[in-house]
Amino acid sequence: MRPMHLHHGPPGHHSHGHDGGTRAFAAVTLLNLAFTAVEAGYGFATGSLALLTDALHNLGDVLGLALAWAAAVLARRPPRGRHTYGWRRATLLSPLANALLLVAFSGALGWEAIRRIGDPPEIPALTVVVVAALGIGVNLGAAWLVRGGEAHDLNRRGAFLHLMADAAVSAAAVVAGLGMWWLGWAWLDPAVALLIGAVVAFSAFGLLRESLAATMDAVPRGIDAGDVRAFLGRQPGVAAVHHVHIWPLGAGDIALTAHVVRHCDSGHDAFIARTVGELSERFGITHPTLQVEHGDGCGDASQD
Repeated sequence: MRPMHLHHGPPGHHSHGHDGGTRAFAAVTLLNLAFTAVEAGYGFATGSLALLTDALHNLGDVLGLALAWAAAVLARRPPRGRHTYGWRRATLLSPLANALLLVAFSGALGWEAIRRIGDPPEIPALTVVVVAALGIGVNLGAAWLVRGGEAHDLNRRGAFLHLMADAAVSAAAVVAGLGMWWLGWAWLDPAVALLIGAVVAFSAFGLLRESLAATMDAVPRGIDAGDVRAFLGRQPGVAAVHHVHIWPLGAGDIALTAHVVRHCDSGHDAFIARTVGELSERFGITHPTLQVEHGDGCGDASQD
């Protein structure tokens, strides 16, 4: 069986120009950096471990958001030279680094909380309440800026999850501050710090697993490789399908390569155009490459 045609989908079916939300990432990064400085200042002034650890957590998120921002900028670079896919895969590496940062910070926060929970200092509770409430507003506003597309863009999803987790952590700090104010429970400050570490670790686990799978070229979440293979095998004139590979390119793009055996000697362009369009509509595969090979004779819709 000899190779006959190697086809990409028509240019209209996949695009290399992704905005990547660079303005949103820039605004969110700067907003969180400013709040982190304010929260850390109040944490040092009051001696609140909850505020200091939340500030440390936010600093880790600022670094993660900066990575996401840089990845979104890199993703906009057009393919050239040795980088024939461009730099879109940077949006897959950023969430991996982001998740590793979260894991490291959660360990540090948990250790410090355990060390201080037996001898908690007296904390001005109202200051904790006010600063933590400000954190809720900042994080929810930042999450709103990066909303949209997080279901398909792992880079945005990582940033969105971080910000929503931060808002939840700040809400817990508000509750702790109210408890210290009304009930005098000083132990709530390191207890909330310990809770922050647990929340960070939990949110990081799913992101770490998915980002690691993406960097290892695993089939993207939501796509069944068997369904794609079966779909190709059902197309008119297809006798067999082999060497099917599906992987994420980053920034919401999904690539596919496959060898398709067709007995017919003609009609390949129409077959490619139709199949590429349906791959995009059914599976969200935006960058398919199909190699059409000859079989013996001309058949109908036989399949492997």
